[in-house]
Amino acid sequence: MRTRGVIAAAHRILGAAWSQDRSRIVVAALLMIGGALAAPALAVALAWTTGRFLAGDRAGAAGAGAVVAILAVITLTAAHFAHLYYFEISEQAELAFDQELAAASNGTAGVAHQERPEQADALTVLQRESRQFQAGLEALLSALGLIPAMLLTAVLLARVNPVLLLLPLAVLPPLFTARVAERITDRGRGASSEGTRLALNLFHLATAPRHGGELRIFALRDELGRRHERAWSQAMGRLWRAQARAALVRAAGQLVFIAAYALAVLLAVRASLAGDRPLGDVVLVIALAVQVNVQVTTAVTLSQNLSRIATAQDRLEDLKELAAQDSPRQEGHPVPDRLTHGIDLEAVGFTYPGATSPVLHDVSLHLPAGHTVAVVGENGAGKSTLVKLLLGLYRPDAGRITVDGTDRRDLPTQDWRERTSAGFQDFVRYEFTLGDAVGVGDLPHRDDPAAVGAALDRARALDVLTAVPDGAATRLGASHDGSDLSGGQWQKVATARAFMRPDPLLLVLDEPSSALDAASEDALFEQYAVTARRVGEAVGAVTVLISHRFSTVRSADLIVVLGHGTVAESGTHEELMGAGGTYAQLYRLQSHAYR
Repeated sequence: MRTRGVIAAAHRILGAAWSQDRSRIVVAALLMIGGALAAPALAVALAWTTGRFLAGDRAGAAGAGAVVAILAVITLTAAHFAHLYYFEISEQAELAFDQELAAASNGTAGVAHQERPEQADALTVLQRESRQFQAGLEALLSALGLIPAMLLTAVLLARVNPVLLLLPLAVLPPLFTARVAERITDRGRGASSEGTRLALNLFHLATAPRHGGELRIFALRDELGRRHERAWSQAMGRLWRAQARAALVRAAGQLVFIAAYALAVLLAVRASLAGDRPLGDVVLVIALAVQVNVQVTTAVTLSQNLSRIATAQDRLEDLKELAAQDSPRQEGHPVPDRLTHGIDLEAVGFTYPGATSPVLHDVSLHLPAGHTVAVVGENGAGKSTLVKLLLGLYRPDAGRITVDGTDRRDLPTQDWRERTSAGFQDFVRYEFTLGDAVGVGDLPHRDDPAAVGAALDRARALDVLTAVPDGAATRLGASHDGSDLSGGQWQKVATARAFMRPDPLLLVLDEPSSALDAASEDALFEQYAVTARRVGEAVGAVTVLISHRFSTVRSADLIVVLGHGTVAESGTHEELMGAGGTYAQLYRLQSHAYR
């Protein structure tokens, strides 16, 4: 299986390189072959020079020396010039690998697979391994020269003594131990991936500008430094121990070759002393034996790099297979132009990967078309999970979700996505221009100033447009010397992005005012009500609002209270207050706190 994997990796690298630029690959291959053949030819030239010198032929020795110099230059420089031809191609191959990795991670219908620890570890390893394609391409091009060079070396050795043909067999133990060593190292990389991921996360925390204030207030610099050092030391300790074991295994294989090398030189010296072979053959055998050693090292490197790339490719294929289980549906029932009945959850349950208990269970709920639904509950009640199920980012483990009576799983994923929109609590701060940061909420209209302006208006975010120096063309974020925004301004931009699509069937707003002041919050919720009524009347849209602030949800058409992973209560504000249940208690408690 591993041999097939190595062959597949070699085929993939050469295929990618060939498709990018055939002429460059051909020139690089010819240079590598020429440099490889020049090395054993150099050994012959050295033996020839030695023979001419011992025979007293000064002119012949000088000519042979010139040949030695030319072959030495070719040997030393051919690989360098080959690198000039293939390095750009290898970068393109690495880019293609990165694109495949991004597609495997984000090209799915949902996000549940991204929350599996094993995938996070695999991604950490693959992000490091994606930089190995240049070494793999170099090894493959070296192999093109290695094969004829080894054949020429074998012929030359046989001319001296047929027994020396056994010398290349000494390659086998180093090759075998190199493969074993690479497996040991790969297991070490896997074992260290969790610690590496933690260390990288801590490094990001310690260096990201947005975290600087909190780190200083709580004097966390040294604490994060200690945790980073501990995580990194543990990860590197595992990796170092694996590499140390691998080095011992490789050394054992090399010792076998060293013994064979010494024996070959002794045979040549013995034959020369006995007068059976000229003294130049001793020089030839010494030089060829060195070449065999170089060839062994090249073969070992080739094996290591290809095995490493094959392992990375296996991991990538595993990720693709995992992602394929949640691949977007391309066909199915058409998404309705408007909702007439609404969205129903029928005994829905969901458990996060690796968790032992469900976050939601037996959730049955009707979200009427054209209505605004508020979802409330304590932290951890499952509110955000519920909206991600509605959006199709998670698939229910139990039950089903229907849209106007059609199972949402039977709707083409992309078509359903195009009729939904969302503003998340953990929104992304796109460091694009302000216009792009809003416009990406509806890519076909991203460059439409009127559409972007309307979205900003619906989000009550026109003040952000006037607060930055170049309006919609202003670059946002400190990473590009742009205009950094306050937390509330970033949230307004995220909300405007959610309002870019003019007629969604499902609009989700998850804690859309958590970073806003009270006045901005009141104004924003007035606008939410206007927008919800507009899309509700136009296409029967369902607007789902999550908020901890009960004063902002009381005007919703339907209020759903989640508790212990299921629906505890549902109804209008008046109905729930009259019932005197959880909602009434929480509402009075929050109202009392604001007095």
